[in-house]
Amino acid sequence: MPNDSRPAVLELIGNTPLVRVSRFDTGPCTLFLKLESQNPGGSIKDRIGLAMIDAAERDGRLRPGGTIVEATAGNTGLGLALVGRAKGYRVVLVVPDKMSTEKVLHLKAMGAEVHITRSDVGKGHPDYYQDVAARLAQEIPDAFFADQFNNPANPLAHECSTAPEIWAQTQHDVDAIVVGVGSAGTLTGLTRFFQRVQPNLEMVLADPVGSVMAEYSRSGTLGTPGSWAVEGIGEDFIPSIADLSSVRKAYSISDEESFDHARQLLRAEGILGGSSTGTLLAAALRYCREQTEPKRVVSFVCDTGTRYLSKVYNDQWMNDQGLLARKRYGDLRDLIARRFEDGRVVSVGPDDTLLTAFQRMRLADVSQLPVLVDGQRLVGVIDESDILLGVHEDASHFRMAVSSAMTDKLEILPPGASLAELEAKLDRGLVAMIADASGFHGLITRVDMLNYLRRSLA
Repeated sequence: MPNDSRPAVLELIGNTPLVRVSRFDTGPCTLFLKLESQNPGGSIKDRIGLAMIDAAERDGRLRPGGTIVEATAGNTGLGLALVGRAKGYRVVLVVPDKMSTEKVLHLKAMGAEVHITRSDVGKGHPDYYQDVAARLAQEIPDAFFADQFNNPANPLAHECSTAPEIWAQTQHDVDAIVVGVGSAGTLTGLTRFFQRVQPNLEMVLADPVGSVMAEYSRSGTLGTPGSWAVEGIGEDFIPSIADLSSVRKAYSISDEESFDHARQLLRAEGILGGSSTGTLLAAALRYCREQTEPKRVVSFVCDTGTRYLSKVYNDQWMNDQGLLARKRYGDLRDLIARRFEDGRVVSVGPDDTLLTAFQRMRLADVSQLPVLVDGQRLVGVIDESDILLGVHEDASHFRMAVSSAMTDKLEILPPGASLAELEAKLDRGLVAMIADASGFHGLITRVDMLNYLRRSLA
Protein backbone atom coordinates (compact mmCIF):
# COMPACT_ATOMS: atom_id res chain seq x y z
CA MET A 1 0.00 0.00 0.00
CA PRO A 2 1.44 3.41 -0.87
CA ASN A 3 2.64 5.23 2.23
CA ASP A 4 0.93 8.49 1.26
CA SER A 5 -2.54 6.99 0.83
CA ARG A 6 -5.19 7.89 3.39
CA PRO A 7 -7.49 4.95 4.15
CA ALA A 8 -11.17 5.82 4.39
CA VAL A 9 -11.42 4.34 7.90
CA LEU A 10 -9.35 7.23 9.23
CA GLU A 11 -12.18 9.63 8.35
CA LEU A 12 -14.30 7.86 10.99
CA ILE A 13 -12.07 9.04 13.83
CA GLY A 14 -13.77 11.69 15.97
CA ASN A 15 -17.27 13.18 15.92
CA THR A 16 -18.33 10.61 18.51
CA PRO A 17 -21.82 10.75 20.08
CA LEU A 18 -22.65 12.48 23.36
CA VAL A 19 -25.38 10.73 25.36
CA ARG A 20 -27.21 11.69 28.54
CA VAL A 21 -27.00 9.37 31.56
CA SER A 22 -30.58 8.69 32.65
CA ARG A 23 -30.52 5.74 35.05
CA PHE A 24 -28.04 6.85 37.70
CA ASP A 25 -28.55 9.25 40.58
CA THR A 26 -26.76 12.37 39.39
CA GLY A 27 -28.00 14.69 42.14
CA PRO A 28 -29.05 18.09 40.78
CA CYS A 29 -26.76 17.69 37.75
CA THR A 30 -27.14 16.42 34.21
CA LEU A 31 -24.38 14.02 33.21
CA PHE A 32 -23.37 13.30 29.64
CA LEU A 33 -20.94 10.66 28.36
CA LYS A 34 -18.97 11.10 25.15
CA LEU A 35 -18.74 7.69 23.50
CA GLU A 36 -15.10 7.54 22.43
CA SER A 37 -15.64 3.79 22.21
CA GLN A 38 -17.29 4.53 18.85
CA ASN A 39 -14.00 5.46 17.20
CA PRO A 40 -12.95 2.83 14.63
CA GLY A 41 -10.14 1.57 16.86
CA GLY A 42 -12.47 1.52 19.85
CA SER A 43 -11.00 4.29 22.00
CA ILE A 44 -10.25 7.98 22.45
CA LYS A 45 -6.61 7.23 21.61
CA ASP A 46 -7.45 6.90 17.89
CA ARG A 47 -7.43 10.70 17.87
CA ILE A 48 -3.84 11.02 19.04
CA GLY A 49 -2.67 8.06 16.98
CA LEU A 50 -3.78 9.90 13.85
CA ALA A 51 -2.51 13.30 15.04
CA MET A 52 0.96 12.10 16.05
CA ILE A 53 1.52 10.16 12.83
CA ASP A 54 0.25 13.01 10.62
CA ALA A 55 2.52 15.49 12.44
CA ALA A 56 5.54 13.20 12.16
CA GLU A 57 4.93 12.76 8.42
CA ARG A 58 4.65 16.51 7.91
CA ASP A 59 7.91 17.36 9.68
CA GLY A 60 9.88 14.43 8.24
CA ARG A 61 10.37 12.40 11.43
CA LEU A 62 8.40 9.55 9.87
CA ARG A 63 9.31 8.59 6.31
CA PRO A 64 8.12 5.86 3.94
CA GLY A 65 9.40 2.49 5.15
CA GLY A 66 9.85 3.79 8.69
CA THR A 67 8.91 2.18 12.00
CA ILE A 68 6.59 3.59 14.65
CA VAL A 69 7.65 2.77 18.22
CA GLU A 70 5.62 3.51 21.34
CA ALA A 71 5.12 2.62 24.99
CA THR A 72 1.43 2.10 25.68
CA ALA A 73 -1.07 0.67 28.13
CA GLY A 74 -2.91 -0.52 25.05
CA ASN A 75 -5.23 2.03 23.51
CA THR A 76 -2.59 4.43 22.17
CA GLY A 77 -0.93 1.39 20.65
CA LEU A 78 -4.20 0.38 19.05
CA GLY A 79 -4.66 3.87 17.65
CA LEU A 80 -1.12 3.92 16.29
CA ALA A 81 -1.49 0.42 14.87
CA LEU A 82 -4.78 1.33 13.20
CA VAL A 83 -3.32 4.38 11.50
CA GLY A 84 0.24 3.19 11.05
CA ARG A 85 -0.53 -0.21 9.59
CA ALA A 86 -3.20 1.28 7.32
CA LYS A 87 -0.52 3.63 5.98
CA GLY A 88 2.00 0.83 5.54
CA TYR A 89 4.37 1.41 8.46
CA ARG A 90 5.94 -1.15 10.76
CA VAL A 91 4.57 -0.68 14.29
CA VAL A 92 6.50 -1.82 17.40
CA LEU A 93 4.76 -1.46 20.76
CA VAL A 94 5.90 -2.02 24.35
CA VAL A 95 3.10 -2.81 26.79
CA PRO A 96 2.96 -3.59 30.54
CA ASP A 97 2.04 -7.14 31.49
CA LYS A 98 -1.24 -6.13 33.18
CA MET A 99 -2.76 -5.32 29.80
CA SER A 100 -5.84 -7.32 28.82
CA THR A 101 -5.51 -10.30 26.50
CA GLU A 102 -8.02 -8.76 24.11
CA LYS A 103 -5.82 -5.70 23.57
CA VAL A 104 -2.74 -7.80 22.85
CA LEU A 105 -4.65 -10.02 20.42
CA HIS A 106 -6.12 -6.96 18.69
CA LEU A 107 -2.68 -5.39 18.30
CA LYS A 108 -1.20 -8.56 16.85
CA ALA A 109 -4.17 -9.04 14.53
CA MET A 110 -3.45 -5.62 13.01
CA GLY A 111 0.17 -6.64 12.43
CA ALA A 112 1.82 -4.74 15.28
CA GLU A 113 4.86 -6.24 17.01
CA VAL A 114 4.21 -6.42 20.75
CA HIS A 115 6.86 -6.47 23.48
CA ILE A 116 5.44 -7.25 26.93
CA THR A 117 7.35 -5.97 29.94
CA ARG A 118 6.89 -5.61 33.68
CA SER A 119 4.13 -3.52 35.28
CA ASP A 120 5.61 -3.72 38.79
CA VAL A 121 8.57 -1.38 38.17
CA GLY A 122 8.73 2.40 37.94
CA LYS A 123 10.27 5.00 35.68
CA GLY A 124 14.05 4.62 35.50
CA HIS A 125 14.04 0.83 35.82
CA PRO A 126 15.47 -0.86 32.69
CA ASP A 127 12.30 -2.94 32.34
CA TYR A 128 9.91 0.01 32.68
CA TYR A 129 7.80 0.00 29.55
CA GLN A 130 8.53 3.60 28.53
CA ASP A 131 12.28 3.12 28.96
CA VAL A 132 12.17 -0.10 26.93
CA ALA A 133 10.34 1.70 24.10
CA ALA A 134 12.83 4.58 24.11
CA ARG A 135 15.67 2.07 23.90
CA LEU A 136 14.05 0.23 20.98
CA ALA A 137 13.50 3.51 19.15
CA GLN A 138 17.23 4.19 19.34
CA GLU A 139 18.14 0.69 18.15
CA ILE A 140 15.70 0.36 15.21
CA PRO A 141 16.79 2.16 12.00
CA ASP A 142 14.41 4.88 10.74
CA ALA A 143 12.29 4.63 13.88
CA PHE A 144 9.85 7.30 14.98
CA PHE A 145 9.28 7.26 18.74
CA ALA A 146 5.70 8.52 19.13
CA ASP A 147 6.36 9.33 22.83
CA GLN A 148 2.79 10.29 23.71
CA PHE A 149 3.92 11.53 27.14
CA ASN A 150 5.98 14.33 25.60
CA ASN A 151 4.53 14.72 22.09
CA PRO A 152 2.79 18.11 21.58
CA ALA A 153 0.54 16.55 18.91
CA ASN A 154 -1.13 14.57 21.70
CA PRO A 155 -2.86 17.46 23.53
CA LEU A 156 -3.26 19.33 20.25
CA ALA A 157 -5.48 16.52 18.95
CA HIS A 158 -7.90 17.07 21.82
CA GLU A 159 -7.66 20.84 21.67
CA CYS A 160 -8.59 20.78 17.99
CA SER A 161 -11.12 17.93 17.90
CA THR A 162 -12.41 16.52 21.21
CA ALA A 163 -12.94 19.87 22.92
CA PRO A 164 -14.70 21.67 20.03
CA GLU A 165 -16.97 18.67 19.60
CA ILE A 166 -18.03 18.81 23.28
CA TRP A 167 -18.56 22.57 23.03
CA ALA A 168 -20.81 22.16 19.99
CA GLN A 169 -22.68 19.10 21.30
CA THR A 170 -23.54 20.85 24.58
CA GLN A 171 -24.71 23.99 22.72
CA HIS A 172 -21.95 25.97 24.46
CA ASP A 173 -23.42 25.06 27.85
CA VAL A 174 -21.14 22.90 30.00
CA ASP A 175 -19.93 23.47 33.55
CA ALA A 176 -17.51 20.62 34.28
CA ILE A 177 -15.64 17.82 32.54
CA VAL A 178 -14.50 14.68 34.35
CA VAL A 179 -11.32 13.24 32.87
CA GLY A 180 -8.55 10.81 33.74
CA VAL A 181 -4.83 11.17 33.17
CA GLY A 182 -2.66 8.66 31.38
CA SER A 183 -0.38 10.70 29.16
CA ALA A 184 -2.40 13.85 30.15
CA GLY A 185 -3.12 14.72 26.51
CA THR A 186 -6.90 14.79 26.97
CA LEU A 187 -6.78 16.93 30.10
CA THR A 188 -4.29 19.39 28.63
CA GLY A 189 -6.01 19.72 25.27
CA LEU A 190 -9.41 20.28 26.85
CA THR A 191 -7.93 22.78 29.32
CA ARG A 192 -6.36 24.88 26.57
CA PHE A 193 -9.58 25.04 24.55
CA PHE A 194 -11.95 25.76 27.41
CA GLN A 195 -9.70 28.37 28.99
CA ARG A 196 -10.40 30.37 25.83
CA VAL A 197 -14.13 29.77 25.45
CA GLN A 198 -15.34 28.96 28.99
CA PRO A 199 -12.75 30.03 31.58
CA ASN A 200 -14.98 29.09 34.52
CA LEU A 201 -15.32 25.47 33.45
CA GLU A 202 -14.11 23.03 36.11
CA MET A 203 -11.88 20.10 35.26
CA VAL A 204 -12.48 17.16 37.57
CA LEU A 205 -9.75 14.53 37.83
CA ALA A 206 -10.65 10.86 38.16
CA ASP A 207 -7.62 8.85 39.28
CA PRO A 208 -7.06 5.25 40.39
CA VAL A 209 -6.00 4.67 43.98
CA GLY A 210 -2.24 4.10 43.75
CA SER A 211 -1.66 6.79 41.12
CA VAL A 212 0.11 10.00 42.16
CA MET A 213 -1.94 12.35 39.99
CA ALA A 214 -4.90 13.09 42.30
CA GLU A 215 -2.80 13.93 45.36
CA TYR A 216 -0.42 16.01 43.28
CA SER A 217 -3.30 18.06 41.88
CA ARG A 218 -4.70 18.58 45.39
CA SER A 219 -1.54 19.41 47.31
CA GLY A 220 1.36 19.71 44.87
CA THR A 221 2.97 16.77 46.69
CA LEU A 222 4.31 13.85 44.70
CA GLY A 223 3.40 10.84 46.80
CA THR A 224 4.65 7.27 46.69
CA PRO A 225 3.00 5.39 43.83
CA GLY A 226 1.17 2.14 44.45
CA SER A 227 -0.39 -0.35 42.06
CA TRP A 228 -3.81 -0.54 40.43
CA ALA A 229 -5.64 -2.87 38.05
CA VAL A 230 -7.45 -0.22 36.00
CA GLU A 231 -5.83 0.15 32.57
CA GLY A 232 -4.97 3.30 30.66
CA ILE A 233 -5.14 5.97 33.37
CA GLY A 234 -3.14 6.77 36.49
CA GLU A 235 0.58 7.45 36.64
CA ASP A 236 3.58 7.07 38.93
CA PHE A 237 5.05 10.38 37.66
CA ILE A 238 3.73 13.70 36.32
CA PRO A 239 3.74 13.72 32.49
CA SER A 240 5.59 16.70 31.06
CA ILE A 241 2.58 17.79 28.97
CA ALA A 242 0.19 17.75 31.95
CA ASP A 243 -1.68 21.02 32.57
CA LEU A 244 -3.52 20.78 35.90
CA SER A 245 -4.35 24.49 36.14
CA SER A 246 -8.11 24.00 35.61
CA VAL A 247 -8.51 21.00 37.92
CA ARG A 248 -10.85 21.99 40.76
CA LYS A 249 -11.62 18.55 42.22
CA ALA A 250 -9.71 15.27 42.20
CA TYR A 251 -11.07 11.90 43.26
CA SER A 252 -9.09 8.75 44.01
CA ILE A 253 -11.19 5.76 42.93
CA SER A 254 -10.44 2.19 44.02
CA ASP A 255 -10.22 -0.70 41.57
CA GLU A 256 -13.30 -2.23 43.18
CA GLU A 257 -15.36 0.92 42.62
CA SER A 258 -14.05 1.38 39.09
CA PHE A 259 -14.81 -2.14 37.95
CA ASP A 260 -18.19 -2.13 39.68
CA HIS A 261 -19.22 1.13 37.98
CA ALA A 262 -18.18 -0.17 34.56
CA ARG A 263 -20.42 -3.19 35.12
CA GLN A 264 -23.24 -0.98 36.43
CA LEU A 265 -23.02 1.21 33.32
CA LEU A 266 -23.61 -1.79 31.09
CA ARG A 267 -26.55 -3.06 33.15
CA ALA A 268 -28.19 0.34 33.61
CA GLU A 269 -27.49 2.19 30.35
CA GLY A 270 -26.47 -0.60 27.98
CA ILE A 271 -23.06 1.03 27.42
CA LEU A 272 -20.09 -1.35 27.36
CA GLY A 273 -17.03 0.57 28.56
CA GLY A 274 -13.59 -0.36 29.83
CA SER A 275 -12.09 -0.20 33.31
CA SER A 276 -11.06 3.47 33.06
CA THR A 277 -14.62 4.35 32.08
CA GLY A 278 -15.69 2.91 35.43
CA THR A 279 -13.18 5.19 37.19
CA LEU A 280 -14.49 8.26 35.37
CA LEU A 281 -18.13 7.34 35.98
CA ALA A 282 -17.55 6.80 39.71
CA ALA A 283 -15.82 10.18 40.01
CA ALA A 284 -18.44 11.94 37.88
CA LEU A 285 -21.27 10.59 40.03
CA ARG A 286 -19.49 11.67 43.22
CA TYR A 287 -19.00 15.14 41.81
CA CYS A 288 -22.60 15.44 40.60
CA ARG A 289 -24.07 14.29 43.92
CA GLU A 290 -21.93 16.77 45.86
CA GLN A 291 -23.32 19.77 43.98
CA THR A 292 -25.99 22.01 45.47
CA GLU A 293 -27.09 23.59 42.20
CA PRO A 294 -27.69 22.18 38.71
CA LYS A 295 -24.64 21.73 36.53
CA ARG A 296 -24.05 20.19 33.12
CA VAL A 297 -21.24 17.68 33.39
CA VAL A 298 -19.45 15.72 30.66
CA SER A 299 -17.27 12.63 30.98
CA PHE A 300 -16.09 9.87 28.66
CA VAL A 301 -16.53 6.25 27.74
CA CYS A 302 -12.79 6.07 27.05
CA ASP A 303 -12.81 2.76 25.22
CA THR A 304 -14.96 -0.24 24.44
CA GLY A 305 -15.50 -2.90 27.07
CA THR A 306 -15.15 -5.64 24.47
CA ARG A 307 -11.41 -5.59 25.16
CA TYR A 308 -12.02 -6.32 28.86
CA LEU A 309 -14.37 -9.29 28.60
CA SER A 310 -11.70 -11.52 30.16
CA LYS A 311 -11.29 -9.10 33.07
CA VAL A 312 -13.92 -6.54 34.07
CA TYR A 313 -16.81 -8.66 32.79
CA ASN A 314 -15.41 -12.03 33.84
CA ASP A 315 -16.70 -13.05 37.29
CA GLN A 316 -13.96 -15.65 37.68
CA TRP A 317 -11.15 -13.13 37.09
CA MET A 318 -12.88 -10.61 39.34
CA ASN A 319 -13.15 -13.21 42.11
CA ASP A 320 -9.51 -14.23 41.71
CA GLN A 321 -8.48 -10.58 42.07
CA GLY A 322 -10.70 -10.05 45.11
CA LEU A 323 -12.67 -7.39 43.23
CA LEU A 324 -16.10 -8.98 43.42
CA ALA A 325 -17.98 -8.97 46.69
CA ARG A 326 -19.20 -12.39 47.81
CA LYS A 327 -20.24 -14.12 51.01
CA ARG A 328 -17.41 -14.86 53.47
CA TYR A 329 -17.49 -17.93 55.71
CA GLY A 330 -14.19 -17.72 57.54
CA ASP A 331 -13.26 -21.25 56.49
CA LEU A 332 -11.95 -23.10 53.44
CA ARG A 333 -15.02 -22.16 51.42
CA ASP A 334 -13.48 -18.69 51.09
CA LEU A 335 -10.68 -20.22 48.99
CA ILE A 336 -13.00 -21.95 46.51
CA ALA A 337 -12.93 -20.06 43.21
CA ARG A 338 -16.08 -21.69 41.83
CA ARG A 339 -18.56 -22.41 44.60
CA PHE A 340 -21.31 -24.95 44.11
CA GLU A 341 -23.78 -22.80 46.02
CA ASP A 342 -23.24 -19.93 43.57
CA GLY A 343 -23.98 -22.20 40.61
CA ARG A 344 -20.47 -21.69 39.30
CA VAL A 345 -19.04 -25.20 39.54
CA VAL A 346 -18.01 -26.56 36.14
CA SER A 347 -18.53 -30.33 36.27
CA VAL A 348 -19.22 -33.45 34.27
CA GLY A 349 -21.35 -36.49 34.92
CA PRO A 350 -19.97 -40.05 35.07
CA ASP A 351 -21.79 -40.91 31.81
CA ASP A 352 -20.42 -37.91 29.89
CA THR A 353 -17.64 -38.64 27.40
CA LEU A 354 -13.97 -37.87 27.92
CA LEU A 355 -14.26 -35.46 24.98
CA THR A 356 -16.96 -33.53 26.84
CA ALA A 357 -14.75 -33.37 29.92
CA PHE A 358 -11.78 -32.16 27.89
CA GLN A 359 -13.83 -29.47 26.11
CA ARG A 360 -15.25 -28.18 29.39
CA MET A 361 -11.76 -27.96 30.86
CA ARG A 362 -10.60 -25.89 27.91
CA LEU A 363 -13.65 -23.64 27.98
CA ALA A 364 -13.30 -22.96 31.73
CA ASP A 365 -9.48 -22.87 31.63
CA VAL A 366 -9.15 -25.50 34.36
CA SER A 367 -7.17 -28.74 34.61
CA GLN A 368 -9.65 -30.83 36.57
CA LEU A 369 -13.39 -31.24 37.03
CA PRO A 370 -15.56 -32.74 39.76
CA VAL A 371 -17.75 -35.60 38.61
CA LEU A 372 -21.31 -35.16 39.87
CA VAL A 373 -24.34 -37.43 39.56
CA ASP A 374 -27.34 -35.40 38.43
CA GLY A 375 -25.21 -32.31 38.96
CA GLN A 376 -25.45 -32.77 42.73
CA ARG A 377 -23.70 -35.74 44.34
CA LEU A 378 -19.91 -35.93 44.19
CA VAL A 379 -18.64 -39.31 42.95
CA GLY A 380 -15.22 -38.54 41.51
CA VAL A 381 -12.77 -36.13 39.96
CA ILE A 382 -11.11 -36.17 36.56
CA ASP A 383 -8.06 -34.22 35.42
CA GLU A 384 -6.01 -33.81 32.26
CA SER A 385 -3.70 -36.70 33.11
CA ASP A 386 -6.68 -39.04 33.59
CA ILE A 387 -7.96 -38.13 30.12
CA LEU A 388 -4.51 -38.48 28.57
CA LEU A 389 -4.07 -41.95 30.07
CA GLY A 390 -7.45 -42.91 28.69
CA VAL A 391 -6.92 -41.75 25.11
CA HIS A 392 -3.19 -41.77 24.37
CA GLU A 393 -3.25 -45.18 22.70
CA ASP A 394 -6.42 -44.60 20.72
CA ALA A 395 -8.08 -41.22 20.07
CA SER A 396 -11.42 -43.01 19.66
CA HIS A 397 -11.37 -43.49 23.45
CA PHE A 398 -12.47 -39.84 23.70
CA ARG A 399 -15.93 -41.36 23.25
CA MET A 400 -15.56 -43.42 26.42
CA ALA A 401 -17.39 -42.48 29.60
CA VAL A 402 -15.83 -40.26 32.24
CA SER A 403 -16.42 -43.04 34.77
CA SER A 404 -13.84 -45.16 32.95
CA ALA A 405 -11.01 -42.70 33.68
CA MET A 406 -12.02 -40.68 36.73
CA THR A 407 -10.61 -41.04 40.23
CA ASP A 408 -13.30 -42.23 42.60
CA LYS A 409 -11.19 -42.59 45.74
CA LEU A 410 -11.68 -39.09 47.03
CA GLU A 411 -9.87 -37.44 49.90
CA ILE A 412 -12.38 -34.91 51.14
CA LEU A 413 -11.79 -32.03 53.50
CA PRO A 414 -14.60 -30.40 55.50
CA PRO A 415 -14.91 -26.60 55.25
CA GLY A 416 -13.61 -26.27 58.82
CA ALA A 417 -10.30 -28.01 58.11
CA SER A 418 -7.14 -26.01 58.71
CA LEU A 419 -4.91 -24.38 56.11
CA ALA A 420 -2.17 -26.81 57.17
CA GLU A 421 -4.42 -29.76 56.27
CA LEU A 422 -5.23 -28.14 52.94
CA GLU A 423 -1.56 -27.47 52.19
CA ALA A 424 -0.71 -31.09 53.02
CA LYS A 425 -3.11 -32.31 50.33
CA LEU A 426 -1.96 -29.77 47.77
CA ASP A 427 1.69 -30.66 48.50
CA ARG A 428 0.88 -34.25 47.51
CA GLY A 429 -0.33 -33.04 44.12
CA LEU A 430 -3.97 -33.55 44.99
CA VAL A 431 -6.96 -31.32 44.41
CA ALA A 432 -8.80 -30.60 47.64
CA MET A 433 -12.48 -31.57 47.49
CA ILE A 434 -14.45 -29.53 50.03
CA ALA A 435 -17.63 -31.23 51.27
CA ASP A 436 -19.58 -32.03 54.42
CA ALA A 437 -22.96 -33.43 55.42
CA SER A 438 -24.71 -30.61 53.56
CA GLY A 439 -23.06 -31.61 50.28
CA PHE A 440 -20.27 -30.65 47.89
CA HIS A 441 -19.03 -27.05 48.11
CA GLY A 442 -16.30 -26.98 45.47
CA LEU A 443 -12.66 -27.81 44.91
CA ILE A 444 -9.46 -25.97 45.74
CA THR A 445 -6.37 -26.12 43.53
CA ARG A 446 -2.87 -24.85 44.08
CA VAL A 447 -3.75 -21.84 41.91
CA ASP A 448 -6.65 -21.05 44.23
CA MET A 449 -4.29 -21.23 47.20
CA LEU A 450 -1.83 -18.90 45.50
CA ASN A 451 -4.61 -16.41 44.73
CA TYR A 452 -5.69 -16.52 48.37
CA LEU A 453 -2.16 -15.81 49.58
CA ARG A 454 -1.65 -13.03 47.03
CA ARG A 455 -4.87 -11.31 48.09
CA SER A 456 -3.75 -11.43 51.71
CA LEU A 457 -0.87 -9.08 50.80
CA ALA A 458 -3.27 -6.29 49.84
